[in-house]
Amino acid sequence: MFRTSRCYGGSTDFVIELCAVVGDLVRHGFVLGWDEFLIEPERRPPTSRIFYGWWIVAAGFMIQLLNAGMIFHSFGVYFVHFQETFGWTRTQISGAFSIQQLETGILGPVQGWMIIRFGPRMIVSIGIVIAGIGLMLLSRINNLWQFYAAFTTIALGSSLGGFMAIFTTVANWFEKKRSRAMGIVMAGMSVGGLMVPIMAWSTESFGWRSTAFASGIVLILVGLPLGQLMRKDPEDYGQVPDGADPSPVEDGAPNDTGPDLNFTAREAMRTRAFWYVSFGHASALLVVSAIMVHLIPFIVDRLEYSLATAGIVVTLMTAMMIFSQVGGGVLGDKIVKRYALTICLIGHSIALFGLAFATNIWLVAFFVVLHGVSWGTRGPIVISIRADYFGRKAYATIMGFSSMIMMVGMMTGALFTGFVADRTDDYTLAFGILATVAAFGSVLFFMSKPPPLPERLQRAARERAEQRQA
Repeated sequence: MFRTSRCYGGSTDFVIELCAVVGDLVRHGFVLGWDEFLIEPERRPPTSRIFYGWWIVAAGFMIQLLNAGMIFHSFGVYFVHFQETFGWTRTQISGAFSIQQLETGILGPVQGWMIIRFGPRMIVSIGIVIAGIGLMLLSRINNLWQFYAAFTTIALGSSLGGFMAIFTTVANWFEKKRSRAMGIVMAGMSVGGLMVPIMAWSTESFGWRSTAFASGIVLILVGLPLGQLMRKDPEDYGQVPDGADPSPVEDGAPNDTGPDLNFTAREAMRTRAFWYVSFGHASALLVVSAIMVHLIPFIVDRLEYSLATAGIVVTLMTAMMIFSQVGGGVLGDKIVKRYALTICLIGHSIALFGLAFATNIWLVAFFVVLHGVSWGTRGPIVISIRADYFGRKAYATIMGFSSMIMMVGMMTGALFTGFVADRTDDYTLAFGILATVAAFGSVLFFMSKPPPLPERLQRAARERAEQRQA
């Protein structure tokens, strides 16, 4: 189907060929299958003895694995090759990662609205196609602006087809087991990190261009069928969150389960909890982005180990994340979430501060394990706490506005580290400063107490109480 000889000619020929291929796929209904894939199916309960929410969790796990393994975790692998091929600075390469986070933050509220309006099935499917095309374009770059353009395309696709759409869907399908379900999905991102040694081997054996192009094809061919399992709300299919039996209410009888805890986005943004959690999350992402982008260059450039060794260290980190995310999901359903988040952010800070002064691979491995455990445990808890505090109905929009704040951490951490490292030719100062900021950020999580109900929900609660008494 893909005529490689033409695709690897000039850039113009490549783009024309790529558009022709995607057009053929669309016409044959393979990529989007407009009638079957993008339109929500008939509103009927999915026929399975297994609660359908767990199928969504499984699909989300695999999509996260693909996105993380071929894009997110592998950025450091491409980082080294871009320096060797083009001679770009750390700041220039880190800029692409920051552009990705900026785009994600700006699109957050719009994407939240799109998920509510069109459903996650359509959004995820389109996002996977765009991300796959972006990886193919990445294989053809020859200068910095083409790199930024290709990575912007990848960022748009991975944003639409990844984090927010998947976790919004999971939040809608689970309540009591929400942290557990999110922990399993987030483990997909960690398992994707196990692909880093494979990606490093592929780039060294076949070249980074061939690896990027093949990754785009794999993402589309494997990711699209998984995206078709996404569904918006369990109630639309005759089910309820967690797969519990619906509790019928007799006509005229008040429902005694209590008022729905569903803030609007505006009501949520008026609470202190929204801002504390958002900025606390951003503080954690300062560390995540710095390590994600610069860990491999740090090991290769400063400590002078091989790319293969750096890949093994990343694998160790992600292995710790896998166990911690599943464990953190279970833990998050049983303990006070804000206390757990406070401890995790302190762990992030200690890990980055330790890396700043690490002088051998064993110290790096120790602090990377601490970072992996902190990241893995924090991930499902910080995502689910918003649904616990503000409810499910406006979760996508609330998460979208929160992502604008989170974006500051993801964008600043990588870019700031690259900027300082370029000028000092060392990572110590940059890592130390970000670790200090993250430590102060733990206070925000500690202060993020559950918000009081807005007047609208308090009034509804009083009316329901009066109905029960009558």
